[in-house]
Amino acid sequence: MSLPLWANASASEASPAPAVASSSAQALITALGQPAPARTAFAEARFMQVLDRPLVVSGELAWLGGDKLQRHVEHPNDETATIADGEVTQQRAGKSPRHFSLSRAPQLQVLLDSFVALLSGDAGRLQQAFEIRQSGDRAAAWTLTMVPRDAKVAKTVASIAIDGDGKTSRCMRMQEADGDLAIDLLGPLAAKMPAQPTREALLALCQGAH
Repeated sequence: MSLPLWANASASEASPAPAVASSSAQALITALGQPAPARTAFAEARFMQVLDRPLVVSGELAWLGGDKLQRHVEHPNDETATIADGEVTQQRAGKSPRHFSLSRAPQLQVLLDSFVALLSGDAGRLQQAFEIRQSGDRAAAWTLTMVPRDAKVAKTVASIAIDGDGKTSRCMRMQEADGDLAIDLLGPLAAKMPAQPTREALLALCQGAH
């Protein structure tokens, strides 16, 4: 849901026919599906090479059904980004909303499709956009690692990893191709974001059940 990163995507390229994810990974993705609307608290630390300290924001992520996603940042500033009906809207407190069409950002459409597929438990749709690998036991602690199939997307996003326990996602880690890293703590874990987070501390929280 790191919308500012994806908003600058350019034209996509055709990809070869996708390899099928393992039956275990498909079963896990199906089990993660939930009815809309689905909302969860999040706290994100984004580690950027140009900054000495990570940028930290927190708020709520929401899948509102269909292809409608929303990311509401409550701290440190109020801001909402919504993807719906082929358009992205960014709203900041006290300012006029900004709109742009998904047709300007084909990769954002691919990633939108993928996250909707993950939230709705649609393994077939998810593997159209990502190569999917699973580690750990889906009945206990696990990690799903997703590598973009689209060459243009891969120039921006190297991989996305979801850590979880059973049927619950704990963290989302997005490794950018330029070396930057965004780590989102999800649900109850969001309240445990350290005051001065480090990559190591957050990875320990994300994989604490492994």
